Amino acid sequence: MAAPPHALSLVNVSRAYAQGEDRRLEILTGADLVIEHGQSVALVAPSGSGKSTLLHLAGLLEHPDSGEVFIDGEATSKLNDAERTRIRRLSVGFVYQFHHLLGEFTALENVAMPQMIRGLSRAVANERAKELLSYLGLGERLTHRPAELSGGEQQRVAIARALANAPRLLLADEPTGNLDPKTSDHVFGALSELVQATGVAALIATHNLELASRMDRRVTLLEGQVVELP
Repeated sequence: MAAPPHALSLVNVSRAYAQGEDRRLEILTGADLVIEHGQSVALVAPSGSGKSTLLHLAGLLEHPDSGEVFIDGEATSKLNDAERTRIRRLSVGFVYQFHHLLGEFTALENVAMPQMIRGLSRAVANERAKELLSYLGLGERLTHRPAELSGGEQQRVAIARALANAPRLLLADEPTGNLDPKTSDHVFGALSELVQATGVAALIATHNLELASRMDRRVTLLEGQVVELP
């Protein structure tokens, strides 16, 4: 199968889960999705429709039952766990509804750590972490630990951490779901600016239709298929 030159491409992807001994719950049934570099796509669908499954497949956290997932043009279905981990570490960034920051480390350290795991020196990692956090308006909060930050600040640190290794693809699962409307708007705006500034492709699951309307494209899930929205 020829690899399309897109940031993310799901080709005829199916995924089902066993329910008991003789029943399967079909989540995705031959779904297709293409996201270009630098493009932001909102995934708007009700709970239980398969949003998280789609994100897990796109982020190589799960294997499809059939079909192919291309990350930056590389087919992934036949890769071993070590190779899939390599792609996740180098090419994919994740932002979740809860920030999952390490409480004993500062904002700067939380963002620098993924870079140091990748092999960068502490000095280089700290410099990039400082740049990202300052871009997100947290230049005065570098030495604060998560407990000393507001919810919106914590989520902005999580966004900086997701982009620390300059991924080609950003996956976000309700990244503003735990925030009040004003803070949500601010965090989403910061996320959108970073997507544009870095050229990363972004697939963001959200229930917030107003936020979704500010993205390049909107898609939903209908009967196991990815459907484009106006």
